[in-house]
Amino acid sequence: MRTVAVVLAGGTGSRFGSDLPKQLQVLGGATLLGRCVETFGQAPGVDDVLVVTAAELTGQVRGQLAGSTRLVEVIEGGVARTDSTQRALGWLKSAVAAAEPGQDWKVLFHDAARPLVDQKIIANCIAALDRWDAVGVVVPSADTIVQLADGAFDRILPRDSLARCQTPQGFRLSVITRAYELAAADPEFAGSAATDDCGVVLRYLPDVPVGTVRGSERNLKITYPADLAIAQTLLDLEPDGRPLPS
Repeated sequence: MRTVAVVLAGGTGSRFGSDLPKQLQVLGGATLLGRCVETFGQAPGVDDVLVVTAAELTGQVRGQLAGSTRLVEVIEGGVARTDSTQRALGWLKSAVAAAEPGQDWKVLFHDAARPLVDQKIIANCIAALDRWDAVGVVVPSADTIVQLADGAFDRILPRDSLARCQTPQGFRLSVITRAYELAAADPEFAGSAATDDCGVVLRYLPDVPVGTVRGSERNLKITYPADLAIAQTLLDLEPDGRPLPS
């Protein structure tokens, strides 16, 4: 079954506080986006890499990524993350119709803001899609999590049942497509859109279980400049560029 990795790089990175979009910030000599594309392009189980970026950056990104391994296209994203996913799904449906009509593909959605994703996580996501129709990468919470009400503790949640979500998130293409079709038909979706794609499946296809793949603390999300400094430190500590044990 064909596997396509979709790297989502459509955000503006407003919280990062820089005129340069976050996905084009440099880490270890490469942009965050470039590192992601390179990692997925080298993954043995990935056949193609599709990049979704902001409309005003499309030409620049195409130029920067020209010649990248397994990169098939750079397309324009939408206003919200879910809009960019929908643009990617439209491209993927057309690709399936042209190349393998009637077939189902595996698709991995990954945030360009997570430039240190490793090959083990990618391989485990692809393998998990042989069993599950949807999977998410998670890291158990080391902190106690509390639910707040009016600025005060309401209740402490059971830590052993909680985890933090990372990307990639993986799906059978037919499943994530159906979930977004149902979302598009829901007039309330735009006003309360999910923050990730597993959330769309949970909301609109509740009978589809979402499996889990163990993530890594190394697979951190770059949100603020300090996160970029932490990522650089992780790279500097790794012998020969190889990830340290999680």
